[in-house]
Amino acid sequence: MNRLECRGLTKRFGPIPALDGVDLAIQPGRIVGLLGPNGSGKSTLIKLVTGLLTPTEGEIAIDGMAPGPATHGVVSYLPERPSLPQWMTVEGLQDFYEDFFPDFRREVSGEMLDRLEIDPRRRYKQLSKGTREKVQLILTMSRKAGLYLLDEPIGGVDPAARDYILDTIIRGYDPEASVILSTHLIADIERILDDVIFLRQGRVVLAGPADEVRAQKGMSIDGVFREVFRC
Repeated sequence: MNRLECRGLTKRFGPIPALDGVDLAIQPGRIVGLLGPNGSGKSTLIKLVTGLLTPTEGEIAIDGMAPGPATHGVVSYLPERPSLPQWMTVEGLQDFYEDFFPDFRREVSGEMLDRLEIDPRRRYKQLSKGTREKVQLILTMSRKAGLYLLDEPIGGVDPAARDYILDTIIRGYDPEASVILSTHLIADIERILDDVIFLRQGRVVLAGPADEVRAQKGMSIDGVFREVFRC
């Protein structure tokens, strides 16, 4: 069974579609780079999979189920912008996730907070922008989910922490789970990708295993991105 499948997926917010007939099949155990310039439809696709948006046309299946209450226990979602309650402490946010998500692994989140030297007694609003993003990623990856949707997970993270964050993504998920990672920082995340999906103006223009794309194009994924989306 495909972990995620999209068939003819289209989303319109007006006359121009944000997504236009997207077909995808993502297997369990894969880390997938969802790549494209601003306005290509990456965040729209992720929000459709989470159920925050509904398709204009087409279908989505997560482990054979349409997005909804039944898939909330399968999907762990990191939005592009931090969305956690500002007044809570980091420890309180751990309590919140533990109460709300049966698959939340408190010990995993605690270990990652320790490694990144984040004091769980601090209030979320007192943290820097980059540290808030780290906390939200830690909470997201501490769930034992089947599908992780990460929208720009390292955009505000300092370069010194990126390698640890990426290693956390690799180590933090079940080998049978899948990760979809949307980002502009392709050179930073390329080493962890199994597959890539290039979106332009709501359509898939290139997709496949990362190693095959590199071999066919004779360059890195970052190089392919620059070639495909050259201004």
